[in-house]
Amino acid sequence: MLRSMPVEPIVRVRNVSKSLGGAGVLEDVSLDVYKGEVVCLVGPSGSGKSTLLRCINALVTVDRGSIEAAGHQVHALASNRDKIALRKDVAIVFQQYNLFPHKTALENVMLAPVHVLGEDPQDVERRARALLAKVWLQDKAAAYPGELSGGQQQRVAIARALAMRPKVMLLDEITAALDPEAVREVLRIVRDVAAEGMTCLVVTHELRFAREAADHVHFMNAGSIIEHAPPAQFFAQPMHERLKAFLAQAL
Repeated sequence: MLRSMPVEPIVRVRNVSKSLGGAGVLEDVSLDVYKGEVVCLVGPSGSGKSTLLRCINALVTVDRGSIEAAGHQVHALASNRDKIALRKDVAIVFQQYNLFPHKTALENVMLAPVHVLGEDPQDVERRARALLAKVWLQDKAAAYPGELSGGQQQRVAIARALAMRPKVMLLDEITAALDPEAVREVLRIVRDVAAEGMTCLVVTHELRFAREAADHVHFMNAGSIIEHAPPAQFFAQPMHERLKAFLAQAL
């Protein structure tokens, strides 16, 4: 169901281009995401989807164009302090879990709020335990990443991102390395988080998830968004021949 949307998007990408190693990765990309929306980016590998998320989170600088996210002029950020402020409001979860192996699940979730934001450890611990319960890992608080399955580690990574209380979550192929059962568990959590009103921009190959959970789906090919629509139209009435071919092969 489409959510009611404010006039101004919480993420606005305008005419963004980026080259890496002399090769064009993003070409004149524009995109809007409104507060409370779930927007999915789909397309073949190498089409620029992950690079776009990294640009929105200021992990990659853009060559041309502008990005506004949660009130931050991302394309203009220069200092680490400004980038940290952005990443408090715009969290990113990667395919690789990036957990600290010598820290427990609870400690991984607590780390950034305590050491980056300077929040009270007792308050953060209460919030972290609640978040581990949200991702069904309340009994794994004392476990180290090496003692957890891939799906459990990814759920800790989601809890860690939520611990920063972001306004937007960027999810980059977070199920790509997981078995089918773990995929279902992680996507269920994403649905729950979105249902609570979190704005999510999701790069995914899980087209069923995009069909069922997204408000809007964008198809990227060769660094450009060549078609976008609500999922009912996107999957049932694709217009571009490249999208038709992609769906015929992927579905």
